[in-house]
Amino acid sequence: MPGMFSARRLRQNRKKQRWKEISYRRRVLNLKKKSDPLEGAPQARGIVLEKKFVEQKQPHSGLIKAVRVQLIKNGKQITAFCPRDKAIQFIDEHDEVLVEGIGASQGGAKGSMWGIKWKVVKVNGIALEELRTGRKQKPTR
Repeated sequence: MPGMFSARRLRQNRKKQRWKEISYRRRVLNLKKKSDPLEGAPQARGIVLEKKFVEQKQPHSGLIKAVRVQLIKNGKQITAFCPRDKAIQFIDEHDEVLVEGIGASQGGAKGSMWGIKWKVVKVNGIALEELRTGRKQKPTR
């Protein structure tokens, strides 16, 4: 039981012990922003380097359609998922795409996808969903 005049000591001990908590340390040192290729932003633009297929994790089988993207803001390369049927057909190499987080918990990979944490939202400024459903056409450069 702490005695009288011990508030300063208790506060100092608490401050020291908080550094043992991983969540506190990551928040105070901004480690998520430093390790995140998007640097804390919700979305980022990039250039498609190649189309690729990624195998799913164990109990599932099949190929996930993805693209390798180099971000414009910092030059880092990430693998982004192309959601829904035939979406990969509307993305070509050297297209400019907009990527965003895939929405999994704690910014991680979703479901059975190995290390894929981002998805493609727009291609050359047009929403991928509109291209896929046929409502708009991809602009030719």
